[in-house]
Amino acid sequence: MKSLDVITIGRSSVDLYGLQVGGRLEDMGSFAKYIGGSPTNIACGAARLGLKSGLITKVGDEHMGRFIREQLIREGVDVGGVATDPDRLTALVLLGIRDEDTFPLIFYRENCADMALCEDDIQEDYIASTRSVVVTGTHLSNPRTEAAVLKALGLARTHGAKTALDIDYRPNLWGAARHGDGESRFVASDQVTRKLQSTLHFFDLIVGTEEEFHIAGGTTDTIAALRKVRSVSGATLVCKRGAKGAVAFENAIPNTLDEGVSGQGFPIEVFNVLGAGDGFFSGLLKGWIDGEDWPTSLKYANACGAFAVSRHGCTPAYPSLTELEFFLKRGVTRPDLRNDGPAEQIHWSTNRHRNHGEDWRDYRIFAFDHRMQLEQMPGYTLKKGGAFKELCLQAALQIRAGRPGYGILCDNRIGRRALHAASASGLWIGRPCEWPGSRPLTLEPELGSDCGGLGEWARDNVVKVLCFCHPDDDDQTRAEQSATVKRLFEASRRNGLEFLLEIIPSKVGPVDDETTAILIQHFYDIGIFPDWWKLEPMKTEAAWSNTIAAIEKNDPHTRGIVVLGLDAPEAELAASFEVAAAFDLVRGFAVGRTIFGDVARGWMQGEIEDTTAVAEMARRYGRLCSIWDEARAAAREKAA
Repeated sequence: MKSLDVITIGRSSVDLYGLQVGGRLEDMGSFAKYIGGSPTNIACGAARLGLKSGLITKVGDEHMGRFIREQLIREGVDVGGVATDPDRLTALVLLGIRDEDTFPLIFYRENCADMALCEDDIQEDYIASTRSVVVTGTHLSNPRTEAAVLKALGLARTHGAKTALDIDYRPNLWGAARHGDGESRFVASDQVTRKLQSTLHFFDLIVGTEEEFHIAGGTTDTIAALRKVRSVSGATLVCKRGAKGAVAFENAIPNTLDEGVSGQGFPIEVFNVLGAGDGFFSGLLKGWIDGEDWPTSLKYANACGAFAVSRHGCTPAYPSLTELEFFLKRGVTRPDLRNDGPAEQIHWSTNRHRNHGEDWRDYRIFAFDHRMQLEQMPGYTLKKGGAFKELCLQAALQIRAGRPGYGILCDNRIGRRALHAASASGLWIGRPCEWPGSRPLTLEPELGSDCGGLGEWARDNVVKVLCFCHPDDDDQTRAEQSATVKRLFEASRRNGLEFLLEIIPSKVGPVDDETTAILIQHFYDIGIFPDWWKLEPMKTEAAWSNTIAAIEKNDPHTRGIVVLGLDAPEAELAASFEVAAAFDLVRGFAVGRTIFGDVARGWMQGEIEDTTAVAEMARRYGRLCSIWDEARAAAREKAA
């Protein structure tokens, strides 16, 4: 048994993608940051499709190197082969989308970290752990990296792993084109052809575009080029043909490409071809490694390539296995897949990541995002309010003690220092957007009328909004509040931020076992798909069952529900936890004033010292965590 399905070897970089579609790279004003490099993209794409993938590469000992490593972990890629180079910088690529045919890019790879990969970086036990090894052409361009690749291929043969080559010809990375010609995909070079042909016999599978087979075969006649490759390699050859799909040749090369084995194609609108080949290869690997026939493998590859050319970025565009299965079953309903609502919802909800690569079963959240309640306390000042929230953070971190499953809700207006200090601490972090107590709902002014302020948020912040609503709301109130929530939800998605919707109908009118479920269905009906729901505790199993049924009917991939506290005493919360913990979709609690209320009032008036305040809040928070854990354990024991 092998622990990995595939290891890819070669380039890793940080891709800075211009956000102004239709402009020159010279005129880009802002960029999105992704991981990139063909082997890195393939490893991530394969992991999204359920394959156990690993990567062998090198990154710099700096912020971008750490970003690549952390993002790989978030994507589910094994980083046992990712080394850190203390002397070289991580590679960088600038990219743009000029139009449907023009995609300018600049490689910043002079003496970069991944080109320092050498034989010593190839560990036999790591290669022995995989079913297949995939290399890309760039790392055959340098004697040091070539030696590393050849060692890996030799070890793969020794340990029975299949081998594959993505020709991945970039002329300027072989010295055949200038730095400014990063977009160029073909420049004839006898030197490159000779180097490729000297290694082609190592592979079981070779994949490339027609132009890439031209360089490998030494001729611009595609059939002749394929026949030349066949003369030195018995590999299955897969030739990518753009909009015409791809064809596979297992044996002799026929007289036309159309005589090759093909798979189902998908007529879609081309938005961005950069990284599409890596998405294609990921889908091909899924079929090849799982033992599917070539028509099926090519169908997977074509579908993954279709998603890639329809979205911004490389790795972020690739589908999950759930998304791929949905697409293959339903088919194309509109050619611009990035605007296909159902597909995009599945893409988002099955590919999002916790900020530290985990998806916890239980969430114990200390909510101190309160603003109005603090501002009304005797002795409050903005400075003191901010200082108190730093004490709240200390209490949360004390109880967390490095363990998973803990979080906070903290605002920016009063709690900015605590909010910033919490970033990258390992806590789940939610941040409120509503103006406290507003009905109809209004938002914090710092967000702006178009919610553009979300662009300044840390990526690990979850957008949280509280809406006081009820099924009996008049039409105008419902419409106004719904429009505000939807505007915020859509802005959250544009900025890659998870969204938490909190609803409290009991503060508006009477509630029964159907109230919350009715409200939830309304928000789904208008196109709002929260990653999280924050709901008031319900006293009956029927109310919880109705609520959960409404969520699961519309979004089977939701993160789940956290139960709020409403300043309830501990005994009342314990009773509500006992009911809620029986439902797996209820992931935990988000409670605030029960923990900090009395402490804050005493501290604001100088009656409690800092250390006493932290200790008491930690005691209360820890007690609630224990009550939840006990309720959850009892529920699971009963279910078993």
